[in-house]
Amino acid sequence: MEFEIDDYKAAEQRYERMTYARSGASGVMLPRLSLGFWHNFGDATAYSKSRSIALAAFDNGITHFDLADNYGPSPGAAETFLGRLLYEELGRYRDELFISTKAAFDMWRGPYGTYASRKHLIASLDQSLRRMRLDYVDLFYCHRFDPHTPLEETLQTLVDIVRSGKALYIGVSNWPADALRIGIEYLQEHGAPLLIYQGRMNIFDREPEQKGITDVLASKRKGFITFSPLAQGLLSGRYLNGIPADSRMAQERYLKSNTLTPHMLAKLHKLDDLARQRGETLAQMSLAWLMNREVVTSVLVGASGKEQLLENIKAVGAAPFTDEELRLIDDIALA
Repeated sequence: MEFEIDDYKAAEQRYERMTYARSGASGVMLPRLSLGFWHNFGDATAYSKSRSIALAAFDNGITHFDLADNYGPSPGAAETFLGRLLYEELGRYRDELFISTKAAFDMWRGPYGTYASRKHLIASLDQSLRRMRLDYVDLFYCHRFDPHTPLEETLQTLVDIVRSGKALYIGVSNWPADALRIGIEYLQEHGAPLLIYQGRMNIFDREPEQKGITDVLASKRKGFITFSPLAQGLLSGRYLNGIPADSRMAQERYLKSNTLTPHMLAKLHKLDDLARQRGETLAQMSLAWLMNREVVTSVLVGASGKEQLLENIKAVGAAPFTDEELRLIDDIALA
């Protein structure tokens, strides 16, 4: 595709606002912050609002959009939103975008609408491509480990999806370390190497490190992308003075009010004090902390509005952490 001079200038400005990291030993560079479509891109959010968030992300060098078949609400709505956005505005920049989707969580009724059988993965990806108006995705994930389906069936299906041209790369999410090791070896041997692992991690939740996931990824030189970097909003700074009426916690939506115990509130205030000493918000410091982890390729962020996204993007330019700051964060978070 040929671009006008202004397009090249705009592209230069976009990519100057973001830094990128290689995903493991692959040829793929991902932005340090990627945009997740789990919330605020479905039927419950006005198209104009979702559009402003996505375009602000792209204008600031966030080239990676992360989706799943069941993201909404309702299931599929986030992919439908992206399909419209690509058709009306961003389609000409398709080759500058890195688009991922997933399958294996509950999507439709009946025995084939969930988990990681060959039937479900292929049918779900075909549906996703139609919703997004795409011929292929850059990255296709198995969204969770399936204890009911033979692992070889799932892995061979992922290989065949790459061979079909419907996905360029394969990822897995929420898999245990033992299955991850097997998956890495199988995919490598069959010509569709694993690109990246997606897992939940934040200052409070370090399960991928505690359960050996990050050790496997580091030893095999694979990428790692984190979700829930602000602990579903707990680290956003919104709850330092109580529970706002319009918050997720007030609605008991993904974040329960009983999480905000006096002990937790004291932790949040201590972390916020440290962030202020660094000249950052609590959210910015929490994102920068993740980007400081050597194994982390990219951090998935959501946003309830354009302004929140722009504030979080500032974390990309955060100052390095001192050893004392990292020790303090651990002492506070793990107490």
